[in-house]
Amino acid sequence: MKKIFSPAYRQDYLKGYSIGSNPFLEFNSSMNNEAFITGFQSGRSEYERINGCICDGIPQRIVTDKVLEDFLIAGLLGLPIEDEGYTSHQVNMIAEWYQSGVEKYEPNQSICLFEMLEENGILIN
Repeated sequence: MKKIFSPAYRQDYLKGYSIGSNPFLEFNSSMNNEAFITGFQSGRSEYERINGCICDGIPQRIVTDKVLEDFLIAGLLGLPIEDEGYTSHQVNMIAEWYQSGVEKYEPNQSICLFEMLEENGILIN
């Protein structure tokens, strides 16, 4: 077994992960090594955890960790969310993150944040 902390292993793993997490890309058989395969499987697993199985089709809108963090922040600030274009699997995942933010929502912090943003010319609808 190769050292999993070697730069070459890490590079192949990350290539595999990026291809696995993109539903429009397929497994690249030319990179047939342990690191690439492990990275691909991890990336595909992460994609399917959030967006649902690829065999069910690729959704209109792709959810990533960044998108989920945005919904968490929306919940923290008490902002309404738009879930149009997402599948039911994705909406369930989004709802979990949004609810987590709502549970930590403090109106006084939101008011202070909105005032600070407004002072800097940033308007939140």
